[in-house]
Amino acid sequence: MKKLNKVPSLNGIISVPGDKSISHRSLILGAMATGITTVSNLLNSADVNTTKQVLVDLGVDIWNEAGVTKINGKGGDNFHDPKNVLDMGNSGTSTRLLTGLISGAGLYARIIGDDSLSKRPMDRVTKPLNSFGAKIESNNGRLPMNIHRSRLNKEIKFELQVGSAQVKSAVMLAGIVNGSKTTIIDNFNTRNHTEVMLKQFGAEIEVAGAEISIPADQHLHSVNVAVPGDISSAAFWIVAGLLVKDSNLTIKNVGLNPTRSGIIKILQEMNAKIDIKRVNDDGEIVADIKPHFSQLTAMNIGGKVIPTCIDEIPILALAATQAEGRTIIKDASELRVKESNRITTVTTELNKLGANIQATEDGFIIYGPTKLHSNDVHVSSNKDHRIAMMLAIAALITEGNVILEDDDSVGISYPTFFSDLERVVAK
Repeated sequence: MKKLNKVPSLNGIISVPGDKSISHRSLILGAMATGITTVSNLLNSADVNTTKQVLVDLGVDIWNEAGVTKINGKGGDNFHDPKNVLDMGNSGTSTRLLTGLISGAGLYARIIGDDSLSKRPMDRVTKPLNSFGAKIESNNGRLPMNIHRSRLNKEIKFELQVGSAQVKSAVMLAGIVNGSKTTIIDNFNTRNHTEVMLKQFGAEIEVAGAEISIPADQHLHSVNVAVPGDISSAAFWIVAGLLVKDSNLTIKNVGLNPTRSGIIKILQEMNAKIDIKRVNDDGEIVADIKPHFSQLTAMNIGGKVIPTCIDEIPILALAATQAEGRTIIKDASELRVKESNRITTVTTELNKLGANIQATEDGFIIYGPTKLHSNDVHVSSNKDHRIAMMLAIAALITEGNVILEDDDSVGISYPTFFSDLERVVAK
């Protein structure tokens, strides 16, 4: 539990932790490759550590050396059945991507998770995998799951039914490990970190419009991976810099993959002043970001931009409470099956602070600007890391004390969030 309050300004340079999505994938592809892969700036968080431990349970050697993570890749045929039940904790990414890997490798495994993860839908992964020849039993589409030894079809064709890069990646990983020719149709334009990284690891992969094609019998080779800062973590500081007057924040080395950086585009359309300086275009686009205090204007947000900012919508909703006019966020029903029901939690917790938000089936209607206020009001993250960080940023512009419960949930993606906050708050 933390007591937070309004601040006059924020000042300093922040280097956010490594991108969570890329960290997961670097470990998994490094395990699938032949040779020793070196990963720098790997995110040290609960979710990523779950992926690391599961890969170790599958027979992969992973260790830290001189500040980097090294993975002795087993190649596609060298994994073995885990000797114990695989506990995925709270990590949906670990569960879905590794279900694809385990199915493609023809292993047996039992998978469990915590209470929150056990409520999240896994049939979006198990159904397509089973249709390709996998043998996965689940609890009505949820955890726990048993994956039985099987061999997938030598040719896999799949069209995404939901805008989930995790599902897309699971199918790609399953096909590659199995040696299958794999074709995926992604009309949602979901984040493409797996496609970008597969090319880094030497895979043949062709992307033509919505169609992704991977020939049979791919062999990945080890590489050096530099994980950029996570845009989802940077988003909290970007919005903080826009909302807290007299701030002078710079967020260094942030990944700006076009399939992930929709929040930048949206905020700029809301009249946000954001300076962007590119520092690297090798594989993933990386840039330094400097937000400036801005008078935001409301807008309608929906359609194809939603998959590019789905994890940032909670902090985007906070920004909308300070924008002039009515903001509508729609086509975001995926928020209901995240670590919490984020439509409900965002609405409930921000309204406690005086916001004017109405929940809809697939998003929000937000009226602004509203002055946030608190008389020692207790708000809760509902054990959701992105809600915890959003509420902490909200407290910075709220009159009175805000008492944040379940603040330790930030460890899922950003363990040093509160120490970074303390460092940039003006003394």
